[in-house]
Amino acid sequence: MCGEQIRETEDRYREKVKLAFYDNSKKAINEADFEEIKPNIDIEKLKFYNGIGGFSEDGKEYIIRQNKNIFPPTPWSNILANEKFGSIITNNMGGFTYSKNSRLNRISAWANTPSNDVPSEIIYLRDVELGNAWTLNANVMPDDRDYYMIYGFGYVKGYHSSLGLIQETETFVPRKDSLKVNIIRLKNTLANKRRIKFVYYIKPVLGEDEIKTSGNIKLRFDETNNVLFAKNIYGETLSKNVFISSSEKVRSYTGNNLSFLGKGDLYNPSGIYGERLSMENALGVPSCIALEFEVDLDAFEEKKIVLMLGEEEEESSIYGVLEKYKNVENASIYLRDVKEHWRETLRKVQVKTNNEELDFMLNGWAMYQTISSRLYSRSAYYQSGGAFGFRDQLQDSLSCKYIDINMLKKQILKHARHQFEEGDVEHWWHDETKRGIRTRFSDDLLWLPYAVCEYILFTGDYSILDEEVPYLQGNLLNFGEDEKYDIHEESNLRESIYKHAIRAIEKSLDFGEHGLPKIGSR
Repeated sequence: MCGEQIRETEDRYREKVKLAFYDNSKKAINEADFEEIKPNIDIEKLKFYNGIGGFSEDGKEYIIRQNKNIFPPTPWSNILANEKFGSIITNNMGGFTYSKNSRLNRISAWANTPSNDVPSEIIYLRDVELGNAWTLNANVMPDDRDYYMIYGFGYVKGYHSSLGLIQETETFVPRKDSLKVNIIRLKNTLANKRRIKFVYYIKPVLGEDEIKTSGNIKLRFDETNNVLFAKNIYGETLSKNVFISSSEKVRSYTGNNLSFLGKGDLYNPSGIYGERLSMENALGVPSCIALEFEVDLDAFEEKKIVLMLGEEEEESSIYGVLEKYKNVENASIYLRDVKEHWRETLRKVQVKTNNEELDFMLNGWAMYQTISSRLYSRSAYYQSGGAFGFRDQLQDSLSCKYIDINMLKKQILKHARHQFEEGDVEHWWHDETKRGIRTRFSDDLLWLPYAVCEYILFTGDYSILDEEVPYLQGNLLNFGEDEKYDIHEESNLRESIYKHAIRAIEKSLDFGEHGLPKIGSR
């Protein structure tokens, strides 16, 4: 497509936007006319309250209160993850969602800008009769009221009230399935009926780099099953079948970011004011994924809805997942399952010291973050690599022996498979691509025998030494070459963990002229 054709296409879309957009701001009423309904939280009595957030009485939740004038100095985040899927959520409901690998297969876009935490997933609301529009996110279309975020083990809760409407959102990632679930509770505190328009907007990636994938994301709506499919049709990626759905009937959707933003931007997009979204697939133009539905509320009525975002290898598998979570009661059961799983996992080690801050960290938060961030997602808000580090994840799993010894054993067996026949190891790697970096680091390889010794000392189980796993094979580093990122194939040579440990130790026996072991990169 030549430049002139592109410009003509863009002009046609802009004309569509002009026709579809109409400003309801003249109908909007003053938020101050409505009472602010606060949650049952005494924010000033939180443990270690710092003016923005603090711990609950038992230390199992961290509660943040913010508004236009009071907010954290940088984004504070919580990580929800299982072994194959996860989402990083900030106090602004920012962060991102991924499947399989937090770097190579992001569903929504990752950004780590500390001063401008613009979410890549936004839930817009508009009161159809009153005309006011706002978001569940605190920093997109906020009003003058307080926003609350509550971080727990395996879940995040948000609370806000506006225009006499209470909005509570509880978000979680199930223990086994590859999706993110939002359970949204609405309560109408007014004596009249309400119609609330919802738009769930996603800045998609469906791969590693949204700049490369934008314009190549194909949407397809299955009206019968109320699900919107998204697929990256360009190149080889890990992304398979992304899906977005709701417990409410979807009325419209769009994949065209130009038509959605229209004359506005993310902070006030045209798409939330129109009757429906454009129903465009929008290949070849800047991409978004947005779906729209409406919720009717009688006077004083309370209602819960479910929003889902996930990915499956096979499209046929998605329908079974939808059946499990589209019902609010079922989704709530799976949420309780997540909470119970983390409660049982983290209660196995409890300490009591004279320092309550230390107790709060040791009795849940440190271990939760180790598992969810370091072992499962291998990501955080400020760093999102998605890779396994030979040294890093072995170190992390050592602390898990008090929680589940199989986590340490599993990590030992995994890392042994990333040792070369020569005894050295990959400094880090991505399982999904077989790519990793071979270095001259002198300490990485020794974490394997160290972890094996720790495992045996803790369990008395010597049988791990007999477990056989293969090595890697690859080109040796040339003279003067400190590292190389490459594809490394599995070797035909398989040996016991014992022999893997011996090869690592023998490779490390490199001494200088004074008989001391060389350290650093050798």
